[in-house]
Amino acid sequence: MGKLDGKIAFITGGNSGIGLATARLFRAEGAQVVITGRNPKTLEAATAELGDGVLSVQADVTDIPALEDAVAKAVATFGKLNIVFPNAGIPGATPVGKISLAAFEGIIRTNLTAVFFTVQAAAPT
Repeated sequence: MGKLDGKIAFITGGNSGIGLATARLFRAEGAQVVITGRNPKTLEAATAELGDGVLSVQADVTDIPALEDAVAKAVATFGKLNIVFPNAGIPGATPVGKISLAAFEGIIRTNLTAVFFTVQAAAPT
């Protein structure tokens, strides 16, 4: 019996890196997981690796309607969410005087705005 039996986890960026490692751990502990990712190939590979009890949804976290749709699909499939891990993020250096506004805003939109809207989308569940 796992620590997360009966729990439903929603993980953005669950198709690679820390998100995929977390999805593996949550599955090992008995949770069903919903993973999102932008890349259809890595999303498909992660889904195959994680096996049963996994729903994958292709979505870019900076696309708020797509993110909200991913949460809706998760709830429609599993009935609720118990755990939300807004993991998706991108690296980016932001040296003063050497970064464009577009590059800075892209980093903020992915690493801050998307986290807020992931939690907001999942809150009513």
